[in-house]
Amino acid sequence: METTRSPARRPTTTEVVAAVGVVALGASVVLSPAHIEDGPVLCPFRRLTGLPCPGCGLTRSWVYLAHGWWRESFLAHPFGPLLASVVVALAVAVLRARVRRGAPPSLDRLVRHPLAIVVLLAWLGFALVRAVLAL
Repeated sequence: METTRSPARRPTTTEVVAAVGVVALGASVVLSPAHIEDGPVLCPFRRLTGLPCPGCGLTRSWVYLAHGWWRESFLAHPFGPLLASVVVALAVAVLRARVRRGAPPSLDRLVRHPLAIVVLLAWLGFALVRAVLAL
């Protein structure tokens, strides 16, 4: 008796974003918080302008968070712990959908949620204030 296999489905944008976020969180566990401040500036925006971009500090925030340095995580980027929580929640939702053979949550729908919009506006406001103070 032959069994036919259904073609493998392509990962959705939500699944890709969740996977990339989990890999980034995993990398933050490997990096040492004792030496995270010593590295070169990798942000292209900061290298060109000297000003921090909205994401500057997220890597340090996640490294500190992964090692239990809560205060330092928040000081490196106040939205770092929140974004890490969102990545974990998204990964759990995607994994749950995969196990149940259902559709993963719609990233478009999640991003358009009023709470997500408020958080994004607060993040951009924080970035603007930080950039102005850095002048």
